[in-house]
Amino acid sequence: MTLIHMVHQLLHTDLDPGSSKIKYILSGDGAGTIFVINDKTGDIHAMKRLDREEKAEYTLTAQAVDRDTNQPLEPPSEFIIKVQDINDNAPEFVDGPYHATVPEMSVVGTFVTKVTATDADDPVYGNSAKLVYSILEGQPYFSIEPHTAIIKTALPNMDREAKEEYFVVIQAKDMGGHMGGLSGTTTVTITLTDVNDNPPKFAQSLYHFSVMEDVALGEPIGRVKANDLDIGENAKSSYDIIEGDGMDIFEITTDAQTQDGIIRVRKPLDFETKKSYTLKVEAANVHVDPRFISGGPFKDTATVKIVVEDADEPPVFSSPTYLLEVHENAAINSVIGQVTAHDPDVSSSPIRFSIDRHTDLERQFNINAEDGKITLATPLDRETNMWHNITIVATETRNHSQVSRVPVAIKVLDVNDNAPEFASEHEAFLCENGKPGQVIQIVSAVDKDDPKNGHYFLYSLLPEMVNNPNFTIKKNEDNTLSILAKHSGFSRQKQEVYLLPIIISDSGNPPMSSTSTLTIRVCGCSSDGIVQSCNVEAYVLPIGLSMGALIAILACIILLLVIVVLFVTLRRHKNEPLIIKDDEDVRENIIRYDDEGGGEEDTEAFDIATLQNPDGINGFLPRKDIKPDLQFMPRQGLAPVPNGVDVDEFINVRLHEADNDPTAPPYDSIQIYGYEGRGSVAGSLSSLESSTSDSDQNFDYLSEWGPRFKRLGELYSVGESDKET
Repeated sequence: MTLIHMVHQLLHTDLDPGSSKIKYILSGDGAGTIFVINDKTGDIHAMKRLDREEKAEYTLTAQAVDRDTNQPLEPPSEFIIKVQDINDNAPEFVDGPYHATVPEMSVVGTFVTKVTATDADDPVYGNSAKLVYSILEGQPYFSIEPHTAIIKTALPNMDREAKEEYFVVIQAKDMGGHMGGLSGTTTVTITLTDVNDNPPKFAQSLYHFSVMEDVALGEPIGRVKANDLDIGENAKSSYDIIEGDGMDIFEITTDAQTQDGIIRVRKPLDFETKKSYTLKVEAANVHVDPRFISGGPFKDTATVKIVVEDADEPPVFSSPTYLLEVHENAAINSVIGQVTAHDPDVSSSPIRFSIDRHTDLERQFNINAEDGKITLATPLDRETNMWHNITIVATETRNHSQVSRVPVAIKVLDVNDNAPEFASEHEAFLCENGKPGQVIQIVSAVDKDDPKNGHYFLYSLLPEMVNNPNFTIKKNEDNTLSILAKHSGFSRQKQEVYLLPIIISDSGNPPMSSTSTLTIRVCGCSSDGIVQSCNVEAYVLPIGLSMGALIAILACIILLLVIVVLFVTLRRHKNEPLIIKDDEDVRENIIRYDDEGGGEEDTEAFDIATLQNPDGINGFLPRKDIKPDLQFMPRQGLAPVPNGVDVDEFINVRLHEADNDPTAPPYDSIQIYGYEGRGSVAGSLSSLESSTSDSDQNFDYLSEWGPRFKRLGELYSVGESDKET
């Protein structure tokens, strides 16, 4: 910053020295504001404080002109005014305050960080911007290079566990650090990072734990802790059992959250066998820094004593499972096996045995509660159930809550108690044109028993059938039997079916046998031996008439019968009268609906007033039972008639009009009127006592069509008679 009170420049012209007609003018950067010129003498003055850091130089133009005419006396002159720097800006740490880290136990001279200060003064002119760095606070732990501002460690083996954080003050001074220079400061917070320079250490050298002998496997029984002054990964330790009489009984694992050693049970404990254990536990760092391994082993040991306490234990079976075998013909109450159990406690309570009946729903077995002998309660059948799986329960008599269970598998052994029989119901077919010695059928046998060496069957004929002239048998190597014909020339007309009893025996001890009968049917076969017909009735058919022709004839007969039935039905409907008359005057409305009507109270079917007063007929009255869908012109009504009009004639006329009405429904609507009219010769229109019935139909004409249709007519007449009855 510069304050100008003097003349920076004197401008004079060579044209007329000291002439009062010359006028000096100034233009350019800051002319008239920062810089002014004496128009008579040409002296230039600075009117404001100048700051080099804002603007280092100004370009101005001066010219001499005639004071009266303002005409230039010479060309303009350009000149530059440079602002000379002075030390008016102190150094600044733009990025401060700083934070840095350095590993603990670092050697002297280890790089920590670098700081930077800036000075706005001119670095070219003088020493205003020449900086020198120094430490005001933080010695003797750290040092700084005066010109590079690099901070380094100044003491060896700085321990994070002793002091983790340091506060350092750095100064930057211009003028090369000489007296009178300006300065600026910043702070650097330096944190020592951890290294693994401390081994784990147990809080105590001896630990005591107690555990019940019935503790579950995997359950924790205690925790040990090895403390490590380090942090993070450097503080992680692993635990191990390195010595002791319970190395195979116990295990130790590391809790990842707390870094505790958790001791767990690996195998069952038994107070009666061993009451205490001594273990030696070691804790070692997981990550070891080789730079500090010479400082000693990064591990520690402690002794753990575990005392086993007695617990009331349930009974223990002599075996975890039992497998028993029994023959299926074993006698009731016979002993098939025994289970044993004891109380492992010192008191040794007596044991009682029982069967879990949920596993023996049929109560097939019993057990002696005192000695555990299992007996048979009901007969066994290997073919029904080969395996029985039951559960035996052992309970202490002194403490019924102490219960143990053991599975018992009982295998039922086979005895030869089933006779062999045919595998399926066989029916053999023998061709009439067969040859002697021809195999008619191959049969096989099955046996529900399961002998150790497999099945072997013996086949034979009944003694009275050994010398029969028709058939013989032959045992095959695959344990099957072939049936052979002794001769040819079998005939269905002579004998259609033969029954051949066969005795089947097994090879058991004692052997079992049964007799099965093979049905042999004589059939007609083609020349290739393919069975075509096995019925005797086939011989009564005309020669050369095939089965297809027979089916066609039968279909024609059925079709003809259907046509006849339809014809008779249509004829019956045609003969039925449309209106039934009767002498009795029954006043009722009979309306034909697709659904149930309202009875005699339904008066909407027809306007009865018309019949009650025939004289009032005038114009067209639409039918009310069906609403017409088409619009039509009303028919011209009949002329009025006297009260003595014939109602029968009136109804016939109306019926004729309804039949010829194109808008009428496509079905007959029979209207029953409650008023018959005066002097009606038609009588009652009710059909309740109609003399016409289906029994009036005559079916005698069917007799003319042949015997079969005559029989049909008789059946139909009988059916109508039953219906009438």
